[in-house]
Amino acid sequence: MANSIHVDLLGTETHFIDTGKYRTRCISAPGAGEHLFMLHGGGGHAETYSRNLLTLGQVCQPHAIDFIWHGMSSRPPYSDHGPTTRTHWLSQFTDQLLNLMDHLGIEKAAVEGESLGGWIAFDMAINHPDRTSRVILNTAWGMTLDPSKVHEGASDLKALLDTSMNALLNPTRELLRKRLDWLMPLGGVTEELVDLRLALWSIPETRRALVEYYERLFAPNITQFYFTEAQIATIRTPALVLWTDRNPIHGTDAAHRLIELMPHAQLHIMAGCAHWPQWERPVEHDTAVGNFMRS
Repeated sequence: MANSIHVDLLGTETHFIDTGKYRTRCISAPGAGEHLFMLHGGGGHAETYSRNLLTLGQVCQPHAIDFIWHGMSSRPPYSDHGPTTRTHWLSQFTDQLLNLMDHLGIEKAAVEGESLGGWIAFDMAINHPDRTSRVILNTAWGMTLDPSKVHEGASDLKALLDTSMNALLNPTRELLRKRLDWLMPLGGVTEELVDLRLALWSIPETRRALVEYYERLFAPNITQFYFTEAQIATIRTPALVLWTDRNPIHGTDAAHRLIELMPHAQLHIMAGCAHWPQWERPVEHDTAVGNFMRS
C-alpha cells in the first residue's frame, strides 16, 4: 500500500513565498546541488510531486509549487495580451517562476514540467535558456507537431474539458474522481487525493480562477499560443523527454518527434502509466530524473 501524502512529505517544508508580485505555495525537500522546480499540470497543485521530493533531494534541491490561479497560490488578473506578445496569459506562469527564482536568489535551475508544466518548461528552455540548466518534459503539452508524424487525440481534449468544468462547477467527490481518473485511467487515484483536490477546488477564489483558466485554455485561438517545431528545435538546454505509453492527447509518437527536434535530448518512456507518471510509478520516475540530474 502506498504511503499517505502526509507521510510522503515528512521532512519537507511548505512555504508561502510572497515576492510582492506573486504569492506562491512551495514545498521543498532538503538537498544539495542544482535547484529543480517541479511544475504540475492544469488544475493541479504541488502535491502532484509529493511522492518524489524526498527521493530527488538525494541528487538536487527540489521544489514543487502551486502555479498562480491554482491551489493556494495567488490569483492575479489574467493578461489579455495576444499570443505574439511576451506578456500573454500563459507567459504569466513563466513569469511567476522567474520572479520566484529572483526572490530566492537562484540564477539558474532545472525545470520539470508535467502537462501544462511542460508547456512552461518549453517556454523556459526556448525563451529563457540563461535561467534554465536542464529541462524535463513530462507528458508535456503546448506544442504543435507535424501531423504527418504525430497524432493528437481530439476526444481526449474534449474529455479533459468536460470532466474539468463539470467538477469545477459542481465540486463533488464523484465528479472530482472522474477528473482524476482522466489523469490515471489505469488506477492510482486514492481517496486522499480526491479529498485534497476537493478541498482545493472548493476554495471559491481558486475555483473561479480555474474556470477562467479552462475557458482560456479551450478558446478557439489557443493553438496560436503553442510552441512550433521550429521553436522547439532551437532548444540547446539538456533535455529529458519523459513520456508514457498511455498518455492522453499525445502518444509516444510525440515523444519520438521531440527527440528528433532537440539535439541534446534523451528519451525515457514509462510503460503502464498515463498522465501522472511521477505519481503512478514514482520509483521509475525518480530513477530516470535522478540519473538525468547526475549526468
